[in-house]
Amino acid sequence: MAHPKRKISKTRRDKRRTHYKATVPQIATDSTTGEAHLYHRAHWHEGKLYYRGNVLIDKTETAEA
Repeated sequence: MAHPKRKISKTRRDKRRTHYKATVPQIATDSTTGEAHLYHRAHWHEGKLYYRGNVLIDKTETAEA
């Protein structure tokens, strides 16, 4: 089993970990509804599921029928 020959200091350890960062998600605005959402994700707006400006699922129609 491998063991380190010397103790790695906290500074050296933290310098190695500086590249692990949380990224801020990019927010897109839908052209038809003006709703803010994540890129490449469908989003609900007023009972309808939108993706790239098109309606995928319309919950208001099924509720009326």
